[in-house]
Amino acid sequence: MSNQTHIDQIAERVERLLLRYEELQRTNTLLTSQVETLTQERDALKSRLSAARARVDALLERIPDNLATHKDPT
Repeated sequence: MSNQTHIDQIAERVERLLLRYEELQRTNTLLTSQVETLTQERDALKSRLSAARARVDALLERIPDNLATHKDPT
């Protein structure tokens, strides 16, 4: 095998590696963006859940003790 053929093969492999590297960079950027979006969604949902819990706790506090332990006979 001539040196030129060997150099051409190496150059081709380097080109493929560079293309793959660029693909991986784009994929990583997209995944990072998705993680940020999902993190924001999670935080918003946690906030909504906390607010809902606070509302339920406030409603439970308003129920008189005798109604809270009383069961409907029907």
